[in-house]
Amino acid sequence: MIGNRITHRTADGVRIPGTWRHVFIRNGQYHLTDLFIYADGLIDCWGLVTIEEFEEKLHTGWVATSLPEGAEASAFELAHWKFREPQSRYTPELLLAEVRDTIDQLSGRPDSTGRCLAAVDAFLADRTEENRDAARAAFLAIPESQRRYALGDMDRKDAPLRVLVAGPGGQTYLSFDGTVTQEAYDSALAYFEERTGWEAERSRHVPADGPVDSHAPAVHIVQTFPRKPVDDPGRVGLRNDYPAPIIVGGAGYLSVAHAYWALSVAQPEVRGAIATAETALEARKLAAEAPRSEGWEHVRTAVMTRLLRAKYDQHPELAEILLATDDATVIYDDMDSAFWGDNAGRGRNWTGRLLELVRSELHLQQTEILGLWPHQALPPRPC
Repeated sequence: MIGNRITHRTADGVRIPGTWRHVFIRNGQYHLTDLFIYADGLIDCWGLVTIEEFEEKLHTGWVATSLPEGAEASAFELAHWKFREPQSRYTPELLLAEVRDTIDQLSGRPDSTGRCLAAVDAFLADRTEENRDAARAAFLAIPESQRRYALGDMDRKDAPLRVLVAGPGGQTYLSFDGTVTQEAYDSALAYFEERTGWEAERSRHVPADGPVDSHAPAVHIVQTFPRKPVDDPGRVGLRNDYPAPIIVGGAGYLSVAHAYWALSVAQPEVRGAIATAETALEARKLAAEAPRSEGWEHVRTAVMTRLLRAKYDQHPELAEILLATDDATVIYDDMDSAFWGDNAGRGRNWTGRLLELVRSELHLQQTEILGLWPHQALPPRPC
């Protein structure tokens, strides 16, 4: 199960989602540590390995599932101890099966539980013994530690599922269930028929606020150094250093970047030189040599928001390029700033986030929702 344990690693500039869980690694003594599992099938157990190599690590005991009496263990530098009457519910096979499921979940593929429920649906649609055998095999392929949660029903656990796949007169994998009676089987069938109704109702449910995720593919605005405007800049025109002059507060600037760096400095006499610097890179260098305005770190996102609004209000052709990104996540690279850039997943991507905000405002201007604002089309946006 992934839960809230979300992490990632970056490979060739691509963000690979992952999760982690606790394991013991045996390297001399036993070390309680984190096992990192990634969507591309690689696993970090003190070194990245494939799933096949991980299986070998399990069977050689590098990743330990049995803990011998009296063995020494540590949790980094937090504590050291010796095992006394140790108990572990894991075998190499069980841990391997859970890790395989986790990789499937991270990569968006059906895991063993998903495959089981699909097999059960096939049996319910055509109740042959062949289909029941397939559903039973799929159920038993779920790691035993996860079978009781396959239905997501914390009251019934997996009871209806194990009765269904066993069939009347059959035996479940739990010896205390005894022989499945016709009455128990009919009850299990009724449960699944009712469950089908629940799922149909859930599938018809539409979130009140619309979808959570973007339907358009993410847009990556890579680092470039545009020096002059062109007729068809494409997404390069969305960069802050693209030479699209703006007027803000009665002053003119050669680009958003020029305006940002000019406003960041405390000395008014330096601002003019920054505003008219030959390139945005030169503007940044001049700003770096001057004292910063007091409290700049607290207002910089608000300043950038106003500058971006000015750019796309004053350059409709660039606004059209931004609107064409639909509802895509905007990933903006800025090699000089992990605050403004995404930078292969290591930055905060504030420019990308603010571009999405301004894009939403541009979409708003094109809808009838504007008419619901009293007295004015949009909240005031001072520049």
